[in-house]
Formats: sequence, structure tokens, C-alpha cells
Amino acid sequence: MIYSKIPLAQTLVSLCIAKGINHVVISPGSRNAPLTLSFSQHPQIHAYSIVDERCAAFFAMGMAQQLCKPVAVICTSGSAMLNYYPAVAEAFYSNIPLVVISADRPEYLIDVGDGQTIRQKHIFKNHINYEANLKQDITHKRTILAETHQLSPTMERELQLGIQQYNEKEINNALNAAVEQKGPVHINAPFDEPLYEMISEPTVFPDVFEPKIAQEIDSEKIEQAANIWNSSTRKMVLVGTLPPNTIAKEYLEILAHDPSVLVFTETTSNLRDDEFFNKIDQMILPIEKNEEMLDKFQPEVLLTLGGMIVSKKIKAILRKRQPKHHWHIHEHRVFDTFFCLEYFFKMNPNHFFELFFEKKQHIESSYKSFWNAVKIDREEKQQKYMQQVHFSDLKAFETILSTLPSSLILHLGNSSTVRYAQLFEIDAGIELFCNRGTSGIDGSTSTAIGSAVVSKKQAMIITGDLSFFYDSNALWNTYIPKDFRIILINNHGGGIFRILPGNKNTDNFDTYFETIHGFTAEKLADMYQFEYLTASDASSLTKALETFYKTSDTPKLLEVFTPRTVNDEVLIDYFKFFNEKK
Repeated sequence: MIYSKIPLAQTLVSLCIAKGINHVVISPGSRNAPLTLSFSQHPQIHAYSIVDERCAAFFAMGMAQQLCKPVAVICTSGSAMLNYYPAVAEAFYSNIPLVVISADRPEYLIDVGDGQTIRQKHIFKNHINYEANLKQDITHKRTILAETHQLSPTMERELQLGIQQYNEKEINNALNAAVEQKGPVHINAPFDEPLYEMISEPTVFPDVFEPKIAQEIDSEKIEQAANIWNSSTRKMVLVGTLPPNTIAKEYLEILAHDPSVLVFTETTSNLRDDEFFNKIDQMILPIEKNEEMLDKFQPEVLLTLGGMIVSKKIKAILRKRQPKHHWHIHEHRVFDTFFCLEYFFKMNPNHFFELFFEKKQHIESSYKSFWNAVKIDREEKQQKYMQQVHFSDLKAFETILSTLPSSLILHLGNSSTVRYAQLFEIDAGIELFCNRGTSGIDGSTSTAIGSAVVSKKQAMIITGDLSFFYDSNALWNTYIPKDFRIILINNHGGGIFRILPGNKNTDNFDTYFETIHGFTAEKLADMYQFEYLTASDASSLTKALETFYKTSDTPKLLEVFTPRTVNDEVLIDYFKFFNEKK
């Protein structure tokens, strides 16, 4: 086995391995050579080479998302690390332990006109859980210090010992923060030349400090919340983004069978039960201007779980019709989404429910039965509407989601894709993911591919055309599994903007909002060796899906063309249909 001659590089590699990091994504460069050579040749490391740094960071994030442990992404100095920022922000708001390691120029070369050099310290400071700006080894300062400051061997040893101790502490702190806080950290490592020298035995043996994960349990606050819960007849549980299997089944059943509780689950919650209300906008949009129904809907207690909420409608209504009490449960972070937060329980949801339900009492209420009747009516109307609807985005999603294999990892693109998915049932065996931390269209495909690489299940993504083409470098990747699948809904532009208020069918709207284009994915599929299929109506889509998930020698891409100027009308009429009398 070989090691970089540079002590800092040895320390970084050693501590990453000690913390259980064994997946490392590297983008080519020279300044990061000490790390590239060390990680890529280490027997405990799975190293991946991704040229595009933005794609590399999302790829690593997708792996960390599936592995539920830190994954490192490494780049050279200069603008390379700036391309990590979209993934860093997404990981920050989605609580994904992404470890960013950037190689840097020595401090004496910063802001003196040296090439590929920027101010790398503090670049991610607003969206990072820990930042470790490491010190360059005194034994590796090549020119300035050696020529202008003659150091005695004793002084050099003392200075190097101090630097080594500082770097060990900072790296430990950063990697522990990734685990403890479930989020991104940044380690900036300066290296001077020579960069490529290797040795056969390590020269440093860094100490390992273990992370400390503790929960904040406020028994008095739980008691107060239980008393309020037990005296309220209208309680709502709203679940945003959650990893699969987060909430124990026994607690879900208690909530599901409580007549005073409505459980609203978003598609990204990975919670599916016949007793839950899992099509939020279908329930909400038809009542948003009906004051009588809004009065019946408004909860006394709102209990929220998980991360970001997709539905704008429920956010708008609960901000206008605020509950008397809003509590949130999360291990790491809280957002006062409805501007009325009373309690934040910073703890594991299962532990909270274990303590909370010991104090729970049965309350008679018609709250759930009333809204169950509304739910049944909505389901009947949806079935009736979908039988008569023209081929469109809405119809395509109904067909695709109803034919997904039951054991699948499904990634959804942002914007219209995830919102359409919220309107339909998805098999309970499917694990669903979406980059909802920042809700950007960048990186969705890269994330899905990273997820697929480390998953034992088949993985796929459903995405829109703008998101797909924006992240097309995601396919510049030699690690894509043969069973990976992409379904691309191509409506030739940002179709979601046609649903929003504003003037449509104008040159300004077409160019600057909807961004109409005539691109297809056929040439990209050919270049990256994907089997390419197309569909443009209900019949061809059904036929394409019959064999789409079956074993193949290459990944597959199915491009579904939908009518750009019809999609918005179909969706708007869909919601109008719920207000029509039987």
C-alpha cells in the first residue's frame, strides 16, 4: 500500500476511513493529487471519478442519502469547488452528510496572481454544519518560508507537531459534525508542491475522536403537549420529506385510527396508508376559497414531522388559518413554516411517540369522519375525470405511476414532476426521494444515479425536460447500473409556468418563463449508450412500459412527449372538476 508523503493528506485519509467513509467521489485535478492518489489506491475505499464537479457533488449526495452515512467529494483548487454549492445547499436543508474536501493553494499564493487560485475559506459558511480550514504542514512549505526563515530542526518539529494536532482536531470535528448533525461539512486542505510523491509507510497516526449524538428530552414540555392533545378534537399531523421506514408502524397505526386526527402525508414522506390523506392538493385546492369548509378544516393542534413541505396550498391555508398550537419533531432542525410554532421537540420521532403516547387518551370526534367522506368523493371524481381526460402530463403520470414495480427506488425531479406525483397513489413498497431541500432543478439526475450505484434495488428517475437537459452531464458517468431507468416527460419547456397566474402565449412568456425548446434526448441517449424509447400517446406509453423495467444490457431512457399547450388546461380543469356537483 502507498501513502502520500504529505502528512496532511495521510491524516485526512486515515480519519475518513476511521469514521466509516468508504465512498469517495473525485474530480480530476492536480492540486488534489495527494488525496486522489491516496484514496483511489486504498483497499477500503470505493473511489469514483466524475469530471463535472456539480454532478460529482450531487452524485455523492445521492450515495450518502442511500447509505445514511457520510460520503466524501474531492476537488482541486479554484473555481472547481464553487460548483459544489448547489449540492451543499441541498444537503444542508435535506440533512444529508456530504463531506466536501477541497484542495487549496498555500496561503502565500492566495491573491498574488497565481493561477487556479481563489479565496476558498468560508465559501460555504451559510450552508455548512462545520468548516475546517486546515494548516499546511511546516515540513511541506516549499519556498517562501524555507528561503526567508531559517528554522532549526527543533523549532521545525515543534511547529509541525502543533500543526498536526490542530489538523487532527479540526478533521475530527468536521467528520463528527457530518454524523451528529446529518449535514454537509467542508474541509479545506492546502498543499504545496511537490504533490505526487508517495511512500510505502505512513508517517503520522492521527487520534480519532468519536461523535456524540444526544437527544434533547424535555419531559415537562411533552407533558404539556399531551394535555393539550387530549383536550383537542381536531388534530392534524402533516408529514413532509422523510427517509423510508422512519416512523415505527405501531405509532402510525395509533395515528391512523384516531377519530380526532387527520394524517396528511406528502409523496416524499414515504408514509402510505389507506387511513392517511396522501393527496394533499386534491383535498385542499377545491376548498381554498370556501370559508365554511376552511372553518371545518382548521386544526386546533398541528403536529409536523420531517422536512420540506411540497404543497403550496396547505402552507397557504395553514398560514391563514393558523392552528392554536403547532409542534414540530425533528432530530436536527426546525422551520417555523406556518409562523405559529409553539414547541420544537429535537429528538427522534419514534422516541417522542413512545413517551407521548403513554399519556394519550381517546377523544371522540367527527373531524376525521367528515373529511373521510370528502376524501371518498374526491377519489370518485378523480376516477371519473381521468377516464375522460386527453393524453397530457396528468394522464402520463397516472399511467406511469400505476405501472411502477413494487420494489423500486424512485427519484422525482422538481417543479411539476413532484407535484403531479402528489395527485396519485404510489405503491407502498416504493422508496421515494426528491431533492426538496432547495427544490432546484439542478442535480436531480446526478442524485438518482449516485443512489443507484450503491443501492441493491433497481433505481430510476422521473424528470421533466428542463431539469434533465440542465443536468445532462449526469450521464457522463461510467458507473450507471444497467437496470437504471429514466422517464423523461418532455413538454418542450417549463410547463409549470403555464399553470401560474400571468399572461401566456406571448413572446416574452415563451422565451423567459416557459423557455420553449425543440430538443429531444435521442442523441444524448445514443452518446451515453442508453437504450432509447419514445411515447407520444396513451397507447405507445402503455406499450413502452411493458418491457421498460426488464433486464437489459444497458440503462434505458423513455422520453414521453406531451402537448405543451394542453397540459395546463387539463390540470386546471382537473381541480375545477372537484367543485362540480354530482
